Amino acid sequence: MKWAIDFMHAHISEPITMADIAAAAKVSVRTLQQGFRQFRMTTPMAYLHELRLTAAHQDLMNTHEAQSVADIALKWGFTHLGRFAADYRKRFGLLPSQTMRSGKG
Repeated sequence: MKWAIDFMHAHISEPITMADIAAAAKVSVRTLQQGFRQFRMTTPMAYLHELRLTAAHQDLMNTHEAQSVADIALKWGFTHLGRFAADYRKRFGLLPSQTMRSGKG
């Protein structure tokens, strides 16, 4: 699990797959899924998604004028902006643009 989580942090903005994470952790995809279910109560990809949402949230709170919500979303691996906005709102209770305007989450 530690190798998988370290790999996710090191490659958070890259398009990584479950197979990539499993290979980095030196386990099978099935073992990776079982480990996350048992110790994190989630899936590896849901965990990665949460890491990315949190990173985007930090950037939105601390951004400068030249960056857009789209720039930040793309930086953290979100390619569908509508889905990013919906997931972000579900997680943080605000739209990404509202967080950016207020400078706080």
